[in-house]
Formats: sequence, structure tokens, C-alpha cells
Amino acid sequence: MTSVWDELVGQAPVVDTLSAAVRSAGGDGRSMTHAWLFTGPPGSGRSNAAKAFAAALQCERGGCGECRSCTTAAAGSHPDITVIRTDGLSIGTDVAREYVRKSALSPALGRWQVLVVEDADRLTEQAANALLKAVEEPSPFTVWMLCAPATEDVIVTIRSRCRPVLLRTPPVDAIARLLVERDGVEPRLAHEVAAASQGHIGRARGLARDPQARERR
Repeated sequence: MTSVWDELVGQAPVVDTLSAAVRSAGGDGRSMTHAWLFTGPPGSGRSNAAKAFAAALQCERGGCGECRSCTTAAAGSHPDITVIRTDGLSIGTDVAREYVRKSALSPALGRWQVLVVEDADRLTEQAANALLKAVEEPSPFTVWMLCAPATEDVIVTIRSRCRPVLLRTPPVDAIARLLVERDGVEPRLAHEVAAASQGHIGRARGLARDPQARERR
């Protein structure tokens, strides 16, 4: 059976923390909070962890990976999970205010209104201030998930109101195993590209698929 957590390679402590929060969200609420900050080195899977957590919170079975809620979350089409990203250098105030307004809406289908800020380190100071009150005093059905390389990359007034989740660089063996089991990569090649990727899962997958990239590497 698949699970929304399968992509989080070598992150067992993170999965344990987030799974406990999902269970708590449907019960006593003691392990659940409405603002989270995911940090870790490039390739560790910060946004993947946040999006898996978002899917698990919406799923009636805690992240089964197979129901309509999980599949729409994986496809990026779940109406109550919003991923905020930018191709530019920064996320400005107008964008921040737009999502603050969205965060106040009741969920359309799911249990929560979840907003994932993939590049929280790119929020301008004014944009971060616009988010502050929404993060500090969210609606009871709203969850904010911020992602950044390090806690210091997010202004202190916001990070002090978030529960931290630290991801580590995945070990080579764990990346190789994922490539073999999920992508059907030959084991020796999987280990070679996992070692060459320096702990970056996406880079390892790209190297496995592209012989020219492997040659250049």
C-alpha cells in the first residue's frame, strides 16, 4: 500500500512527528498546531514534507495515498491545499495579502484550509508582516506551512510562532532504494547516481534518467 509519506526518504523522525500531529488533529489536538516551519538543506524535501503533511491532514485515513483526497493533493488540484511559490527573487505584499484573504475562507471539501509557502525565505519584510497576523491568529480550520533553508531565513516574529520541523540530507542508501523501488532504476546505477547527487533526490532521479547528464557529472 502506498502512503503520502513514501517520498520522504530518510526522514523517519519527521514522519513520526507529522503523523502524530495528524492523529492528534482528529483527536485531542495536543500535537497539532496551526503554523509550521520546515527547514533543511537543498534536496532534503522541505516542500515535499509540507505537501505530504497537507494531504495527510485532509485524508480521512491519515494519508493513505490512494483516496480521492490524497490523489488530488498529489496532483496539485485539491481545492483546500494552496502552494505558494515564486520564480522571482521575492514574494511581495500583494501576493501575501491575497493568500491571507484565502486563509480566512472555510474549507471547500477538506478538513482544513492549508497554505504551503514553498519559499518563505523570499518573503519581503512587508510581505512577511502582512502574513504575521494570519500566522499568529489563524482561523481554527487554517494551517500555515512555511518552507525555508534555515530558521534564520524567516523573520523572527513569524518563526517564533511556528513549530519547527528540521529535515536532514537523505543518506545515499535511502535515495538508491527509492530509485530502485519507485522508478525501476537498476540497483548499481541507483547507488552511483545517489552518491553523485550529494543528497538531492531530484538530482539523483535526473541523473538516472539522463546518460548525458551522468557523463557531465
